[in-house]
Amino acid sequence: MDVLSRLQGHPLFASFTAEKLAEVVRLATAVAYRAGEVCIRGDEAGEMFGILVSGRLEAVRHGGAAERELAGIIEPGECFGEMSLLTGQSTSAEVVATADSEAVVFQQEAIGPLLATNGGAVRYLTRLITRRLAGEVKSRGGAAKASPRGAVRYSLGASGPLRILAVSCRWDDVRYACYDTSSEAPLARGRVSGVGTGDAVHLRTGPRGRRESSLGSVTHARALEAAMTSLTSPDEGVLGAATELSVIGHCVRHGGPEHHGPALVNEAVKATVRRMADLAPLDNLYNLIGIETCETLAPDVPQVAVFDTSFHLTMPEAARRYALPEEFARDETLQRFGFHGVSHESAGRAAAEFLGTGFDALRLVTCHLGAGASITAIDHGRSVDTTMGLTPLEGLVMDTRPGDVDPGLLMHLMLHRRVPVDQLYIRLFAKAGLLGLSGISGDVVTVDRAAEAGDARALLAIQMFCRRARKHLAALLGLLGGADAVVFTGGVGENSPGVRARICQGLDWMGIALDEGLNRGVRVAPGEVKAISAAQSRVRIVVVGGDEERAIAGHAARTMARARASVVMHDRGREIPIGISAHHVHLSQAHVEALFGAGHTLTWHADLTQPGQFACKEEVSLIGPKGRIDRVRVLGPVRPETQIEISRTEEFRLGIDAPVRLSGDLAGTPGITLEGPAGQVRVDRGVICAMRHIHMAPQDALELAVRDHDVVRVRVSGERSLVFGDVAVRVSPDFRLDMHIDTDEANAAELSCDGKGYLDSIQGRARG
Repeated sequence: MDVLSRLQGHPLFASFTAEKLAEVVRLATAVAYRAGEVCIRGDEAGEMFGILVSGRLEAVRHGGAAERELAGIIEPGECFGEMSLLTGQSTSAEVVATADSEAVVFQQEAIGPLLATNGGAVRYLTRLITRRLAGEVKSRGGAAKASPRGAVRYSLGASGPLRILAVSCRWDDVRYACYDTSSEAPLARGRVSGVGTGDAVHLRTGPRGRRESSLGSVTHARALEAAMTSLTSPDEGVLGAATELSVIGHCVRHGGPEHHGPALVNEAVKATVRRMADLAPLDNLYNLIGIETCETLAPDVPQVAVFDTSFHLTMPEAARRYALPEEFARDETLQRFGFHGVSHESAGRAAAEFLGTGFDALRLVTCHLGAGASITAIDHGRSVDTTMGLTPLEGLVMDTRPGDVDPGLLMHLMLHRRVPVDQLYIRLFAKAGLLGLSGISGDVVTVDRAAEAGDARALLAIQMFCRRARKHLAALLGLLGGADAVVFTGGVGENSPGVRARICQGLDWMGIALDEGLNRGVRVAPGEVKAISAAQSRVRIVVVGGDEERAIAGHAARTMARARASVVMHDRGREIPIGISAHHVHLSQAHVEALFGAGHTLTWHADLTQPGQFACKEEVSLIGPKGRIDRVRVLGPVRPETQIEISRTEEFRLGIDAPVRLSGDLAGTPGITLEGPAGQVRVDRGVICAMRHIHMAPQDALELAVRDHDVVRVRVSGERSLVFGDVAVRVSPDFRLDMHIDTDEANAAELSCDGKGYLDSIQGRARG
């Protein structure tokens, strides 16, 4: 098929220059479908956008066992996959070939930013999406056959063919893995252990199998050079040269308060890594050595820093802050950051996929147990609390770190035992924990073996390790109000059935019950998930095989795709009005009548910024366990379920804790009593603090290269220069462009109602 000739005359590309059209052709793939093949599955996140060249496709929704609904017919010249180009979510219908067909298809992440730069293409797609949303046709038919093809699908969330090197450079070892996005499995992986000891060993696995060699005394830089030599070796390598790499991703332990997601490495990013090194002395400086060494080994290859702290920056302020004296309490660098975020997020997502539920629809407690150890509470895709804090010292007992310690003990050691501060710092990071308790080792397996042989100190060490973990697990389960699953990962979490059993012991009253046989026998490969919960357990318990290098590679691939979209955002410079959202209530019709009288309908008072939405004359009172708030405005029109949106300060006045959620995401939220002139209503759920969000019409989203449910950063103009992270994108034909933040945040940022924002970058991509 001559792809250029097929695209030249298509109205989507009518206003493209010859140069831009040539770029489109480079991104295109010609595919053929047999009659009955599924071109786009309805139960998978949208990844593909296509133009039908010949044949016939149908968009089909499935109902009951034998019920099909024909949502539309796609004829030659028409597009398909445009809805998920906008949303990134699972498509609402399958696209099925009803005759032998040919198409030109694109990976959405690749074509999206290019379409966004062309006004004619945006207008064409906007009209098409509006028409698709308006038209539905019903029909009957048989089931379609699954397509064996993945014409433009790439692994690791990449938008095109990439070769990715993932690097984790730590204080005593260097780990790496090389990926090609045509496959889920790594081309090669390796580890140089014993760096700086005089007896370093390089163990690697590749096309020629497993190999091991002694390197003697090496620095981190020399260890990385040995890794690159292996990867490019004619004998065992998978690369012709380092220049064949598309991107190098690095695990960075501490990213400070400004990095809400992975970042392309530049001088400012390196400065942050260096600045935060005092808070992660076993990692950050070695992470930086890895970055700078790779800059020398592969000078023109982009690098991405994947921060272990980023995932936890969604924690509410009450979880982040320490109760310090006033002069320290408001310093954003003196807060709880949390760590192991890459592991907690990837294990949580793997567990959600195993459970067949969206990551952002679950309550999870993830237990990363390894040399370092932490437990995290995840509520609907957001970290809401974790056991580690400002540094990786807080929380659980670890290999050589103590976890929670009374700060008075540390002051006593410095003031009365005359232990120098610098020595104490080193001892807490490298001489405490299991090593300090047992006097044998910081390795759980070694200490556990000594405990089984009767060593009293080792036995105490294991008991303290598990007891502390059980205490924090129970606390976080209580904080969440229960969980859908408890997830174990990390070297200890995956491989020690005894530790898992001790941690879960006695928590059956909280719905935690292990199957002893499954727990003893479970073995997981990297990325694999297996259940170990008993049949009667209300909470699923799963073990996830950790694969940090794969998670880093995935973040690096998605960051490269988002970088193109971020360029589009900056080039557009589109002004986004900022609205300050005060407390308000959305009512169901049943509650309208219960509060204002039988047959009552809401009364218009004033239009809101979003079309069709209005402030009502009706007001209600909110009554919580502690207090009440009167004269809270009702917003219309009525909704299927009542929802109450309040600010953080109002939570305190009412005496409740409301989670940060998107509108409509009400599972597991607290209830409240509403009072109106005709009576009271007790709402069992529905109180939220609204997540920062931007409303957009489809044309706005297409022009700015974002999707529904993306999470973005927004630069705000005004007296103070600031960036809001963790801002959700909501897309609908009924929306008008504006950003909403609550009154607390507006006051803290000194924003007025006429504030303006600009999209800065994509923090997290909608992933279905």
